[in-house]
Amino acid sequence: ILQHPDGTVLKQLQPPPRGPREQEFYNKVYDSNCCDSVLLELREYLPTYFGVWSPPTAPNDTYLKLEDVTRKFNKPCIMDVKIGQKSYDPYASAEKIQQQVSKYPLMEEIGFLVLGMRVYHVSSDSYETQNQHYGRSLTKQTVKDGISKFFHNGYCLRKDAIAASIQKVEKILEWFEGQEQLNFYASSLLFVYEGSYQATTVRLSDVTLAEKRSMPKSLLSGGDILEYNNNIHVINATENGKIEASVSKGLSKFYTLHKKAYSKRPHSQLSLKVEALEQDMWKSSTCIAQEHLNGNVLPQLEKVFCHMPAELKETPAVEVRMIDFAHVFPSNTKDEGYIYGLKNLITVLQNILDN
Repeated sequence: ILQHPDGTVLKQLQPPPRGPREQEFYNKVYDSNCCDSVLLELREYLPTYFGVWSPPTAPNDTYLKLEDVTRKFNKPCIMDVKIGQKSYDPYASAEKIQQQVSKYPLMEEIGFLVLGMRVYHVSSDSYETQNQHYGRSLTKQTVKDGISKFFHNGYCLRKDAIAASIQKVEKILEWFEGQEQLNFYASSLLFVYEGSYQATTVRLSDVTLAEKRSMPKSLLSGGDILEYNNNIHVINATENGKIEASVSKGLSKFYTLHKKAYSKRPHSQLSLKVEALEQDMWKSSTCIAQEHLNGNVLPQLEKVFCHMPAELKETPAVEVRMIDFAHVFPSNTKDEGYIYGLKNLITVLQNILDN
């Protein structure tokens, strides 16, 4: 996945029939004359589509121009989960079917597969990455722990992000329960949540006395951590606005110039305000320098953020979008395989939240 200077991402069109099929799907859903309520609602669950794009130096190379779902995040935690009981479409050859089933035989039983994840760890200010081999190694007994790893920041389980993710997956399930015109194979859900601590305001008068006793009396604020959203390559924009592209050898003409196409976005700081137990007033927050992150501050932060009642936290920054549509076909029945996978995934997420 590459990035255009305007902040959108570019997905190279796959060879026929997959590439044209995915392009046709996006064209149908985002047709300006579309009046189908099912497709109009579907737009809410997809990255926005901006048509196709070709680099000036290679006009025959076509890219889908899509919304960068991670763009608004400071430290995006990302997980790709393939949904459905079958990862092959109705027109797949016997060889293709055998290949797909042998890769992950559990998919037919549980209806989903973790293709990869990238999790920001607050303690080390670094990302942990797992590829599809990690997902394929998960069993029916370990898949819950495997997915919970995505929501653990090194100090605590981000139950706020899990709860918000469940709500968004449930909305997608509602859409699938109500439509009978499309079936999706080898398609994924992209989960994104904010890994850095966001500005949060809490009134301790709304917290029980027992919870008050566990609150640190000092106020917490995180220092800036300057890092780009580095899950994508950036195509350079020159001063005169023209696009430069370089063709890397052996990588099917991937355009990867690593210059910064736009200035750094401001990075959010953690700003927790707590009401003093002794006085009915708000106190201002103190800053924690970056070098203190591995000291005794984060255990206090964990008490505030990870063990606070969910209703007292701000709604976390979370996105769940459907991606990868090279195997979408017209239908006149509900997509039972996708629905089955969504329901099982919700059950696993709910179990993580409850336990």
